[in-house]
Amino acid sequence: CRHQRRAATARRATAEKRFPILSSRPASEDSLPNLPEGIAPGVVTGKSLEILLDWAKQKGFAIPAVNCVSTSTINACLEAARKMDSPIIVQFSSGGAQFYAGKGLDNKEFHAAIAGAVAGAYHVRAMAEQYGIPVILHTDHCAKDLLPWLDGLLSANERYFERHGEPLFSSHMIDLSPEPLEENIELCTKYLERMAKMNVGLEMELGITGGEEDGVNNEDANPEDLYSKPEEIWQVYEALSKVPNGNFTIAAAFGNVHGVYQAGNVKLDPKILGKAQTYICEKLGLPEGSKPVKFVFHGGSGSEK
Repeated sequence: CRHQRRAATARRATAEKRFPILSSRPASEDSLPNLPEGIAPGVVTGKSLEILLDWAKQKGFAIPAVNCVSTSTINACLEAARKMDSPIIVQFSSGGAQFYAGKGLDNKEFHAAIAGAVAGAYHVRAMAEQYGIPVILHTDHCAKDLLPWLDGLLSANERYFERHGEPLFSSHMIDLSPEPLEENIELCTKYLERMAKMNVGLEMELGITGGEEDGVNNEDANPEDLYSKPEEIWQVYEALSKVPNGNFTIAAAFGNVHGVYQAGNVKLDPKILGKAQTYICEKLGLPEGSKPVKFVFHGGSGSEK
């Protein structure tokens, strides 16, 4: 049918542009059957990223994100996503990217962490189309002291964009949640302005995700900081929405934590996110039930299931 021909043409064009070395080999025949128009297997960026995130929001499901540290963990994620007929987020932390690069590479000025993330990105790009699934290529928590790592990755994105008309990565996360909210918003706005010029999305965090991950320990965080306020979420949304071509998601805190905890020790309050959507709808004059914010959920619930 016409829709299938259009999808096949999009896949061929994507393969030619992104990975010429593999272009003579067709993508997997097991491509997801119900992808929205504008989404083809492979790494999604720019408008395709927006479409995929909006589609997930409309369908009421979350796209899983997995931190990867090797080619085998990346391939396992791609295989699992294909078996589950699901898009997936493959992401790298600074420590995971350094591990990917190998112990023999010096990490002075985050050299190994930058090289590892870039190498991982190329591997994802080479394999995602072959597995026939859409992949969001992302980097995880980037605290203030890790911003030079992100700067290096943005430079790699800019070089890739010059050659291919799209960025290497789909998006990056900046986690300035321990900093004052005003500074958090100011720096995220500054970075989004740079990222928007090459269609890279931004994930920002406000409030604190409890627990510990990749050397960032928030186990002793003030309990109040584990829950974001609708007014704070609106401040972020209002500021970032002013960036031309800006595409962003918000990791707001609702009691979620990193790590595994016994049931009862984690008190989730996801209604905070719903209240924030309602609050922002009222600010923007949107119809009741609209969901203007794209939220990101970090950590786990402590549940065994």
